[in-house]
Amino acid sequence: MRILLFATAFNSLTQRVYVELADEGHDLAVSVVQGGNDMTAAVEEFPPDVIVAPYLKCAIPESIWRAYTCLIVHPGIRGDRGPSSLDWAIQRGERNWGVTVLQAAAEFDAGDIWAHREFPMRLASKSALYRHEVADAAVEAILEALGRFARGDYVPQPLDRYSDIQGRLERPMRQQDRAIDWAVPTEVVLRKLRCSDSTPGVLDTIFGESYHLFGGHREDELRGRPGQLVARRAGAVCRATGDGAVWISHLKRAKVGDTTYFKLPATVVLAPHLAGVPELAQPLGEAYDTCTYREIWYEERNDVGYVHFEFYNGAMGTEQCRKLREAYVSARERPTKVIVLMGGQDLWSNGIDLNAIEAAASPELESWININAMDDLVREIITTDSHWVISALAGNAGAGGVTLALGADNVYARTGIVLNPHYQGMSLYGSEYWTYLLPRRVGQDQALELTENCLPISTRRAKVIGLID
Repeated sequence: MRILLFATAFNSLTQRVYVELADEGHDLAVSVVQGGNDMTAAVEEFPPDVIVAPYLKCAIPESIWRAYTCLIVHPGIRGDRGPSSLDWAIQRGERNWGVTVLQAAAEFDAGDIWAHREFPMRLASKSALYRHEVADAAVEAILEALGRFARGDYVPQPLDRYSDIQGRLERPMRQQDRAIDWAVPTEVVLRKLRCSDSTPGVLDTIFGESYHLFGGHREDELRGRPGQLVARRAGAVCRATGDGAVWISHLKRAKVGDTTYFKLPATVVLAPHLAGVPELAQPLGEAYDTCTYREIWYEERNDVGYVHFEFYNGAMGTEQCRKLREAYVSARERPTKVIVLMGGQDLWSNGIDLNAIEAAASPELESWININAMDDLVREIITTDSHWVISALAGNAGAGGVTLALGADNVYARTGIVLNPHYQGMSLYGSEYWTYLLPRRVGQDQALELTENCLPISTRRAKVIGLID
C-alpha cells in the first residue's frame, strides 16, 4: 500500500514504524508536520491509500480525515485520552498499560478503534518504556489495523461497543503534578522522575536555583536528610528521600529569557556547590545485590567478560569514552576468551555527547577532544587480538554508536531496535574509523547509501545487507 506517515517529529517511535513498514514492502512517505497546511501539501504530493500518525501533536484537518482513513497511534489503553497518557500511567503506578490505534475524528483520541495491544509496565523511565514496550505494542497494533484495512471488511469499533473500558480523559500533566516532596518514600520520588523523563523533566530547586531533573535511579544504601545531596558519582548526584535516596544523572537549568541551556551531567551543572559532597568511586568490577547508580560495570561468566555501559540518551562524552576504554582494557587483561560489549538496555550508544560539546566554553576544542577519546576506544576494540569481541545490541544505536559496535568481530542485535548508521543529518562528518569499518561490512556502494540517505534501518534489514551478524 501507499502509506503516508504524519509525525510532529521523526522520533524513535516514528522511525520504528517506518522501518517495520518498509520491511513489509509498503510504499512509504514521511511528512514531519506542524499543522494542517503541511498535511494538505503532503497529501497532494503523495496521495496515499491510508495515513498513519505514530506521533502527532496537532489535529488532522477534517478535509483529510473524511477523505482518507487516518490511523492515530495513542500510547494509552482503550478509552484513555489526553497528551500525558504515559506520564499519568507511570505516576499512578499502573501495572499494565497499552497502545490504541484509532481513526482520526473531530475529538482528539476519541475515534473508532482499529486495534489495541496491552503490555506489563516495567519500573523504567517514560522514554525507555516508549522506545521499547510502547514501540513493540504500537507496531503490532498498526500491522493488525493495516491488515484489516487492506481486507476492506473490517468496521472499526466505537468506544461504547466495549464493555471493559478502563481508560478515561486525563488533563495535561503540569509541573505542579510532577513536583517532588523529598520527605516522601523513594518509590514516589522515582515515579515523579520517571514519568517526566526525557521531557519535560521535574522542575525543582537545588542550592537556591531552579533546574529540570532527569535520569532518576534508586539507591538502596545511602541515607540523609530529605532533599540533601549525600554523594556524587560518574556525573550524577545522590539526593536523600524520606526513606532512602535516588540518583539524578542530569540537570537542565530552568529557562531564563532567551538563554539556551542543555541537559548536562548533574555534577557539571552543580560544580561550584559540590565541595562538601563526597565523591564515590565507580566500582567497575563488583557485583551488586542492591540498587545504585553506575554507568559502567563488568561481569564474568564461563570465560566470557561482559562490559556494560548505560549512558543517558546513549551520549558518550569525553570522560565516558575514557572510562569505557579503561574498563575495556581491564577486561582484555582478564584470563577470558571472549569479551561482550553489552551497551545499555535502553540505548546501546548514540556516539559523542553533542550537548556537552555545545555547552563547552570552546565547542570546537571539546568536539576534538571527545571524538579523539571515542576513536581511542574504537581503536582498542578493532586491534584486539587476544579475545573474540562481540557487540550485543539490546537498544537503539545511532551515528558513532553504530560504528562503535562494528569494531567487534561479531555484531548481534535484538529484533525491534532501530539503527541509524549515518552522521550527515547532524551536519557531522563522522569518525570512529567508519570509512574502514562500514565498507568492510557492507561494501562501498551500500556504505555510501547508508551514510548519504540518512534513514533508519531495522535489524532485519541490517542482517540482510551484512551490517550485523
